[in-house]
Amino acid sequence: MKKNMQKGFTLIELMIVIAIIGILAAIAIPAYQDYVIRSQVSEALSLADGSKTAVAEFYSNTGELPGNNESAGLAPPLSITGNYVTQVDATGGVIAVTLGNKVNKAVKDKILSLSAITTSAGSTQWTCKSADIANKYLPTNCRSAN
Repeated sequence: MKKNMQKGFTLIELMIVIAIIGILAAIAIPAYQDYVIRSQVSEALSLADGSKTAVAEFYSNTGELPGNNESAGLAPPLSITGNYVTQVDATGGVIAVTLGNKVNKAVKDKILSLSAITTSAGSTQWTCKSADIANKYLPTNCRSAN
C-alpha cells in the first residue's frame, strides 16, 4: 500500500489564514481611516499659517486685530481653499478654517479655530481648538484636556 503524501494546504489551514487576515484587516482599516482624517485636518492648520502671519503683522503695525480678511491683507474667505478646506476666515483675531470639499464625513463642515492672544509687547501667540471636531482627529497642539 502506498501512502499519499499531502501536498499544499488543507482546507482548515486556508480557513485559518483567511480568519487571521480578517482580524488584521479589522484592526488596520479603522486605524488607517483615523490617520487619513487627521491628515485632512492638518491641511486646515497648514492653510491657517499664512493667515496667522498676516494677522500678527497687522497687529504688530496697528496694535489692533484685523476685522476681516481684507483688512489683514488676505484674499476673501472663500478664495482660500485646499483639497479639504472650503474657506479660511480671519475675523477679529480668530481664524476659522472650514473643512469641506473632499474631506471625510466625520469632519465635513466642521471648523478648526485659531485664536490670537496678543501681548503688550506687540507679539501674537495662538491657541488652536475646535468645538465640533473629535479630539482624536485634531493635531496634538489643538486637543483639549478632556
